[in-house]
Amino acid sequence: KLPTMKMLLLLVALLSAALLASAAPPTCYSRVLSLSKEITKSFKELQTSKTVDSCVETLPRLYLDIHNYCVLAKLRDFVAYPGCDRVAEVNELKEKARSLYTILISYCRRDLVFLTDDCNALEIPISPPIEHS
Repeated sequence: KLPTMKMLLLLVALLSAALLASAAPPTCYSRVLSLSKEITKSFKELQTSKTVDSCVETLPRLYLDIHNYCVLAKLRDFVAYPGCDRVAEVNELKEKARSLYTILISYCRRDLVFLTDDCNALEIPISPPIEHS
């Protein structure tokens, strides 16, 4: 009977921890992480879209890793890139990139730790591992 009670208590503790974690306000890190993923996804969609202007092919690559110090230069370069100003999707993406840069250097400056400064890693993104079912 005692092991069953322990399992039940463990289950209740895990469920309450999961509920508390999902109800917690976003941290600087979580906001930066989600925004960088959103930007990377939007950029990939923009590149594969058939209806977008051909200038999109000339844009600098936009693979973002917020753990890499070079992400700051990558964001600056992308926002400053002079091409594609007539494409609304590119302007929206540049605005998101500008927001991420501002959050990184202003609001989260003391909260983030960069694990690397390998700028080449931002040029050739690593493919996510393939999940086997």
